[in-house]
Amino acid sequence: MITVRFQYLSGIKQRLFRNARLAGSWNGWGDLPMQEVTGEDGCPAFEATVVFDDAVAGQEVRWGVRLDGPSGANQWAIATEDPYPNPVRTERIFILPTAGGHDTARYCLTVSRFFGAQKLHQYGKEHLRFAAWAPNAQAVDVVFGKKDNGYIYDDGRGIDPNQPVIPLHGIGAGIWASVPRADFASFVGLPYMYRVRTAQGVVRMRTDLHSRWQMGRGAINPENPNHPAWDGNPDSLDGGVSCSVVIDQDVVREEFEPTTDPPKQLPDEEFWLTEFTPATPVPTRLTELVIYELHIGSLGFSRIDAGKLRDAMEFIPHLVSLGINAVELMPVSETGGTFSWGYGDTHHFVIESSAGGRDKYKHFVRECHRNGIAVIQDVVYNHFDNTADRAQWQYDSDLPEQNIYYWYEGRSADHGNPDNGYLQNGSSGRTPRLWEENVRQLFISSAAEFAAEFHVDGFRVDLTEAIHRDHRREIDGSEVLAAQLYGHKLLREWSRTLNLIRPSAIRIAEDHSGWNKITEPADTGGMGFNATWFSDLYHDLIGDAANHEDRAKILHGAGFGTDGPLPWTQFCGSFARTGEAHVVYHESHDEAGNAQGTLRTIRAAINDAVLHGPTRDVAEARTRVVAGISMLSAGTPMFFMGEEIGARKPCKYDDIPGGREDILGERSGLGANLFRYYQDLIRLRRGSRAFRSRTIDIIHASDDARVLAFVRSDGTTRELVVASLNNHPFAAGYTLRTTADRLAPGGWQEIFNSDSRFYGGTDLGNYGAVLPSQDGRIDVRLPANGLVVLRRT
Repeated sequence: MITVRFQYLSGIKQRLFRNARLAGSWNGWGDLPMQEVTGEDGCPAFEATVVFDDAVAGQEVRWGVRLDGPSGANQWAIATEDPYPNPVRTERIFILPTAGGHDTARYCLTVSRFFGAQKLHQYGKEHLRFAAWAPNAQAVDVVFGKKDNGYIYDDGRGIDPNQPVIPLHGIGAGIWASVPRADFASFVGLPYMYRVRTAQGVVRMRTDLHSRWQMGRGAINPENPNHPAWDGNPDSLDGGVSCSVVIDQDVVREEFEPTTDPPKQLPDEEFWLTEFTPATPVPTRLTELVIYELHIGSLGFSRIDAGKLRDAMEFIPHLVSLGINAVELMPVSETGGTFSWGYGDTHHFVIESSAGGRDKYKHFVRECHRNGIAVIQDVVYNHFDNTADRAQWQYDSDLPEQNIYYWYEGRSADHGNPDNGYLQNGSSGRTPRLWEENVRQLFISSAAEFAAEFHVDGFRVDLTEAIHRDHRREIDGSEVLAAQLYGHKLLREWSRTLNLIRPSAIRIAEDHSGWNKITEPADTGGMGFNATWFSDLYHDLIGDAANHEDRAKILHGAGFGTDGPLPWTQFCGSFARTGEAHVVYHESHDEAGNAQGTLRTIRAAINDAVLHGPTRDVAEARTRVVAGISMLSAGTPMFFMGEEIGARKPCKYDDIPGGREDILGERSGLGANLFRYYQDLIRLRRGSRAFRSRTIDIIHASDDARVLAFVRSDGTTRELVVASLNNHPFAAGYTLRTTADRLAPGGWQEIFNSDSRFYGGTDLGNYGAVLPSQDGRIDVRLPANGLVVLRRT
């Protein structure tokens, strides 16, 4: 008889799942109870043994697991699809051994606790095991570096001779693993690298792509001739090329800035016991959110180095005072250098060491949650860092077709230029090799770790059309359908995994393709996102980007200062669609001076004229209008850091120091009026059920008068928003005409006026009066470049 042990490994420390049942093709997919055990990685797991007749030796069986978990009872728990482009089947394939044989069929929901330097629990003791994926390597072992240096050259300089060399052995599927080493604690804090003998027999040092800490905290690559000479100090060494470090993932430093040596540590589960504040809930629904996009590296206003998590911690009171309830962090995973936006990671499980690392990131998330602020993490799966020469690039072979983390078409010998087999996808790097399950799992498992271990509340995935659509050969620009299909596979698997472990996790795609499957469930063929970034609204409302000349460009047109018409009727097209599962914004990092032609909002409002005196007054007034339109739309509102104080400097990916603004100082200086406006505007948005709904009815748009009016309603509460970018007030009143079913008869009371003197305005408006509406008509006094809100009484 053939005996097979089936194992389901979660790779997640929390006990999320229960009541697991094995199902397979051999018994018509009936349920067989599985035993709950603790895996060698210390995480909950399930197993069951099945005996097969010898007559079926060598045959293929398919299997999977059903279980109860956070997303409900009787959930199909295999998130990974077949290895083929089509069809989509979330089942595991196993070939039965020879007659009388014994074998194990294993599925890892995540590989978070498998690859890398991991703690292994055996016989009541904690051991250390290394595991790496290097399918083309001739040999792999682990060498340790020196704690005061953190770099090992390919020729072996930098190896600590006092530490052992740990050989790794092939265990199948291109995976190398070490024999468990006793006394895990004795290895914690040691820097190490993989010494890889490549397919060509060349010995190269490689970082651990599943490490949790990179030793370097600077920007210098010692072997890059264009970099300054390295002084041998980890503080100046680029983390992406430095040694990885063995850490204990199950503990957290008790203090944000340790006051003892060694630092006091807490078990991870104890650290999170004080995560929430009674009566201060963390929002979980998109309709509840007001999102603040934050780049940590742009903080630290008074210093010359990049902002750090310490600065982000000190910034939280500002966010609380402002009133936002979600912060979207630009990428924080390890990337090249220190002054970076983070788009192009090298180590997806590492929180940028130069910013403070994983423990300080956990403190930041916990402090946000204590203040009722959700944390949405920006992640990048469409390419790797272009300087990943000790990370993904040529990890175990010099042959392009064996460059295991990069998609390559054909054989390099068949191309005149070996680079011609790579794919571009519209991002700032080459297409990852998404047909490899281990490449997809690198992204998926890192997201699972963000959700399970760092407690983030959601994700924004960078440029998803570069994953699901835009794959083209470098040589001729021709499409590669297979890359598209495997891109779909990555996004579906990613969404399924998150849905299993954290179904409340918010999933936002930066997607400009208009593909409706982005926000359809993964199990019905969609990509499983909750919402997409909606750049159409930005280009219609602001419109200062050099391209997109076909858009309405409302603020850009108003910025010229003339009294001619503004295309509000054209603007209505995108504005009416804001309720279609969109995150809307009048400013994001891409359009804050980085994209060609773009300016910060306050400068775009006056076409980059000098911000002084009456000109600044007009700029602030127009800025208030467009911020109000975006905030009170039917989408989930977001704005980029600094908008709340009228930030002026352009934010560019290659000049981060030049874009810094003293936000905390400006809020009591030149930016005080705008800050007060944002506070009240956010309070209005969050406090109204109508504004939190997805319903919007644009009842008026006049290009000549430059006036827009729309109604927001949840069925009981109704809000009327009237916005004017006319340079002259309608002091005698402006008449809105529609039908009575769209503008309910009765009284409408002014509850908000952007022209209030408290915001630096002229106080022209309706002074809180109740205005009568009859037969779909209402007369409203409108300030120049102003916005008023009336509530149905």
